[in-house]
Amino acid sequence: MRISGHTKVCSVIGDPVCRTLSPVMHNAAFKEAKLDYVYVGFRVAENELQDAMQGVRSLGIHGINVTMPHKSSVIKYLDGLDPMAERIGAVNTILNEKGKLRGFDTDGIGTMAALEGKGVNLKGRKLLLLGAGGAARAVAFQAAREAGELTILNRSVGKARELARVLGREFGKPINGESLSPDRVNEELENTDVIVNATSIGMYPHSEEIPISSEWLTKNLCIMDLVYDPLETRLIKAAKAAGAKVINGLEVLVAQGAVSFEIWTGVKAPVEVMRAALVKRFKEAEP
Repeated sequence: MRISGHTKVCSVIGDPVCRTLSPVMHNAAFKEAKLDYVYVGFRVAENELQDAMQGVRSLGIHGINVTMPHKSSVIKYLDGLDPMAERIGAVNTILNEKGKLRGFDTDGIGTMAALEGKGVNLKGRKLLLLGAGGAARAVAFQAAREAGELTILNRSVGKARELARVLGREFGKPINGESLSPDRVNEELENTDVIVNATSIGMYPHSEEIPISSEWLTKNLCIMDLVYDPLETRLIKAAKAAGAKVINGLEVLVAQGAVSFEIWTGVKAPVEVMRAALVKRFKEAEP
């Protein structure tokens, strides 16, 4: 990769970003597509977000991925939103068009693509969504179109109920929002088909945490974990042991990253190259 004054810079901002794998994936994609782009990570604390966004304009940074904790708070610093991002109220991708910053959300699209890629159809099925933050909101807005039933569980029950209310009004179907508590999880699992963990539970450095007791998992479930660090979270390991169908966070990372890549470049993303770069990095990190 040859860097010059003409090279377009893309980045991820969040706190933390020290373990992000987005640079691995996107730089492999830029190289494959023979594009003069480079992707880096910037740690941006919550109180630094306004200055960081001014820096994006001043430095002409071309594209941004946004991760925790900025997916909603970054919106007030943008010049426009894609209609879906506006409805969701969260952004994970920004395009700088000659100084005008436009926000998109690819989390939901990526999650649906990862499910479909593994042969999972939500039509007429019950989805149990864990979380009500930025990524969870994106998943919920996409899934509510297809799922026969949707229940959202969150540690802050107020956020779960508010999201359920907004979705119910928009899609004209009953959607439940309740507390992410052991009793409630156990109750909901009785007729659940698909579980998506969109919380940070199980993410490094808290890799020993699990959002659902392993003894409640069965072979009849499909379980997706948006967490990809570690690649095999405790939830994914427990689901495998139970014989459930599993989709790990790498598949979602690749799918949503491909959409971001195409927004920034206008070029079809080399998805297999992106996936291979991530798999290689994970193998290199194995003890």
